[in-house]
Amino acid sequence: MATLSLLSPPKSHSLSSLHHRNALSLRTSSTLTPRTRPLLSIRAFSAPALTQDDLKKLAADKAVDYVKSGMVLGLGTGSTAAFVVAKLGHLLKTGQLSDIVGVPTSKRTEEQALSLGIPLSVLDHHPSIDLAIDGADEVDPDLNLVKGRGGALLREKMVEAASDKFVVVVDDTKLVNGLGGSGLAMPVEVVQFCWKYNLVRLQELFKEEGCEAKLRLNPDGKPYVTDNSNYIVDLYFKTPIKDSIAAGKEISSFEGVVEHGLFLDMATAVIIAGKDGVTVKTK
Repeated sequence: MATLSLLSPPKSHSLSSLHHRNALSLRTSSTLTPRTRPLLSIRAFSAPALTQDDLKKLAADKAVDYVKSGMVLGLGTGSTAAFVVAKLGHLLKTGQLSDIVGVPTSKRTEEQALSLGIPLSVLDHHPSIDLAIDGADEVDPDLNLVKGRGGALLREKMVEAASDKFVVVVDDTKLVNGLGGSGLAMPVEVVQFCWKYNLVRLQELFKEEGCEAKLRLNPDGKPYVTDNSNYIVDLYFKTPIKDSIAAGKEISSFEGVVEHGLFLDMATAVIIAGKDGVTVKTK
């Protein structure tokens, strides 16, 4: 903490100065006694650092600026998307937005939106979506994404592929030089039947990247089950995926693979919140 101390300069001993000092002293004391001059301290306080949730909220608020009344919206899943849904609910409640319809990408997003009074629909009834807003787990320099660590990758990809515009909201910790570069999970949704067979095949596919494949488990040790009653195999890479487009095609070619978490050439814009503010990247 920086402290700046300022001492008042001594005054000259003119008659007017003495008279002024005597007058000030007589207000508080009947005798003239020397006074100790007060020390004036000015302290500079630094602003508290923004938390990761603060950054997510900043990015979410910026993303909602893209929303207009009357739109059909794809509602993403995850901690960042939850801030977007909360903001939309507030704008509807206060009359700043009207006549929007949301298409949720998970059961938990559906529950949150309903609790906030957001009207909902599905792709069957609204196959063309004006705008989807969602978070991402990784973003590379070409705005390709890894998504699905929240377990909703299949519905997210279906809704976001059906959207005219797809705006992604992240904090700057999600930026990577290459997909898989964070060392965190890249999910692949697989059918329950012979899941281990596909786990082994996926790990072998990426052996050059030092990939380790793991079945996603709940805290109780039982397999995590998606909203679509499937399992998730998480892929952990020691080095980034060399060719994401080729990797996506090869993963999808495996029988029993339902969907993967590589969202390639889908984002219209990525909103990034960092310590220096909010930036928007577009293609």
